[in-house]
Amino acid sequence: MLSAIVLTLNEERHLPECLASLTWADEVVVFDSGSTDATPAIAAAAGARLVTRRFDNYGAQRDAALASVSSEWVLFVDADERIPPALRDEIRSVLERAEAGWWIPRHNYIFGTLTRHTGWYPDYQLRLLRRERARYDPTRPVHELVVLDGQTGHLTQPMVHLNYESVGEFVRKQTYYAAYDADRLRFEGVRAKPHHLVSQPLRHFWWRFVTLAGWRDGWHGLRLSVLMARFEFEKYRLLLRLKKEEGRGRREEG
Repeated sequence: MLSAIVLTLNEERHLPECLASLTWADEVVVFDSGSTDATPAIAAAAGARLVTRRFDNYGAQRDAALASVSSEWVLFVDADERIPPALRDEIRSVLERAEAGWWIPRHNYIFGTLTRHTGWYPDYQLRLLRRERARYDPTRPVHELVVLDGQTGHLTQPMVHLNYESVGEFVRKQTYYAAYDADRLRFEGVRAKPHHLVSQPLRHFWWRFVTLAGWRDGWHGLRLSVLMARFEFEKYRLLLRLKKEEGRGRREEG
């Protein structure tokens, strides 16, 4: 009735505890992208079904994972996430409902600290899906977007997300996302101006720290707000560079 799917690539560190939190599911599938560590062996030892597919993008990977199962319901869980018993029970209680999908809140542990503000809670994720009524938007290869045929509901019990463990990891991933977002904004016709390098980071810091009550997370919230402001700076710096490169290309063509 319900298949839990875990997308993996070299997740030997996180996978055992993740799979241990999913033993209640009717089927557990480890949908792997070609791990070279102990991930396949861990999946086998836990009794999970291993499916291997070469990774192209997150949306396509999740669509392929949906096609690999026949259960009525699918629960997507990342390797660094856990399903506590209270959430397990709530999931079981809604499977007979008419909704096509359910949003699940997340408790994000960033640098080892539970982050209750600064934009990281409730952090709803659309992960519990009625399989035949779900697909992923092919235009969103990163930050994938579910397209559902039907209504959704919101669960109240959170999943646990062991998010960024260090500032270095945070900066590396946000730098990658900044490049992706800058390219997406360019494609959408957004044009950066020099003053955006100041105004956008300041606006984002205010949104995180004040509007989203990051101050209630203390030093942790301040640090996250500054780091996310840096992300905005990097995004608009790259967007400005793309604009200059486009202008240079047009002049050369002329």
